[in-house]
Amino acid sequence: MHLTFQHDPRGESLTLIRRADGAVFKLTSYTRKWRVPHDLSHAVTERELGVADGIFGVIAAGAVFSTMTQIEGKARYDAKVRSDRILKAAKGVGISEAIAAVIHEAVEKRRPTPYAEVRESWGVISQDPCPYPNEHIDRATTVLRELGEQWAASSEPLEFPWPARLRATDPKSARVRAR
Repeated sequence: MHLTFQHDPRGESLTLIRRADGAVFKLTSYTRKWRVPHDLSHAVTERELGVADGIFGVIAAGAVFSTMTQIEGKARYDAKVRSDRILKAAKGVGISEAIAAVIHEAVEKRRPTPYAEVRESWGVISQDPCPYPNEHIDRATTVLRELGEQWAASSEPLEFPWPARLRATDPKSARVRAR
């Protein structure tokens, strides 16, 4: 999958999502109040922390959110059922929302890397110890700062390759492989 973050003339951002299955989607982000697009904070946080079933990992697996519009490729006959199945199984979407918001806020407000806040957000979601070491949290914050500066300094699109390893599991295809 490949993401392209584009400046929208209305002051918003627009993300083009090119999935491996040939489908291309447009995702509009309503982030006019932020310097750095919220969807970019998700992409960076999920990629740098290795969250395979976050927002972009479930999209890579075939999920489609209501804010996405397919603009190229043929829709699968079972696209809605498949999307619902993937989203139901994904546990990382909530984690991604919480942690990406914390990192995004730190970058927006030019605060230090939010180690404690990330752990606190994790603790709201899970009783397990936070699996993200300080180095990964620092890397996510640093990369978002750098890409945020790049975004603000140019009207050119920002290319963002998505790693193939970060893809949520489709429970149905996992069951078929197990047979």
